[in-house]
Amino acid sequence: MTLRIALYQPDIAGNTGTILRLAACLGLAVDIIEPTGFALSDKNLKRAGMDYIAKAVMTRHVDWDAFEAWRRESGKRIVLASTKASHPYTEFAFAHDDILLFGRESAGVPDSVHDSIDHRVRIPMVEDQRSINLAVSVGMMAGEALRQTGGFDGLS
Repeated sequence: MTLRIALYQPDIAGNTGTILRLAACLGLAVDIIEPTGFALSDKNLKRAGMDYIAKAVMTRHVDWDAFEAWRRESGKRIVLASTKASHPYTEFAFAHDDILLFGRESAGVPDSVHDSIDHRVRIPMVEDQRSINLAVSVGMMAGEALRQTGGFDGLS
């Protein structure tokens, strides 16, 4: 089992392409929870992800309910990155098979999703800032989770 990144209804193709590129380079799987704010064949997705997209392990889920049914069957826990969380991601104990969930760039996740999550963490920021770019946030949190779980072992 491996760490996974899940994107809840992503809005921006460039961010998703960048995340797919990151995942391909680090050997992570990506779950896309639809609907998205763009066509997954969008040229901007390909531009940001370049030829790495072909090497990315991506699973599409038609909606939150389908993703949640798959996740429960797999027995994986979800760790949501949220500006509403009180616990910093750097103080959280990640597991090697966690799903790191990130909300829409424009709205995060709805309360119903937020309330059904196993764990919530935040990326500390200076006061009066709303959020960090989605692709950057994924890179920060995935890097910490990989560091903690030995996920960089064996990578060159």
